[in-house]
Amino acid sequence: MFEDLLQLLLFILPAYFANSAPVLFGGGAPMDFKAKAWDGRRVFGDGKTWRGFLAGIIAGTIVGALLNAYLLGVLLSLGTMLGDLFGSFLKRRLGLERGHPGFAIDQLPFLLFALAFASPIYLPSWEGILVLIILTYVLHVSTNFLANRLGLKKVPW
Repeated sequence: MFEDLLQLLLFILPAYFANSAPVLFGGGAPMDFKAKAWDGRRVFGDGKTWRGFLAGIIAGTIVGALLNAYLLGVLLSLGTMLGDLFGSFLKRRLGLERGHPGFAIDQLPFLLFALAFASPIYLPSWEGILVLIILTYVLHVSTNFLANRLGLKKVPW
């Protein structure tokens, strides 16, 4: 059981690093260039930047390489960053502004996209995926709270 959990953590670690990197290294030009979608709202918002997107992919890829799983690291990182963009896109369509909490939208799209992108190489069992969903939700909420307390994020979600 412990070994299975450790294997799941090692597998998903590139995605976790990719998801965290934009908080530390992001900023700069927004990915949507301030463009608006058909509904008059921003496509992604100011929180999704090219620097943060690339930092996420690089960080996750480095972690993957350190774990001797370079290609998996690339796929997990790319999936993570696209999933995060998708979450922001959904939040904007729902009328939720940057910094407004979006239950599950803030925590799960990055994981689900990461798993989808990694699936040609490896996909955990359904039980493993359920554990990752629960673990990711708990870790995401906890680390965002901590990042807020440390002054790295404006909001604790």
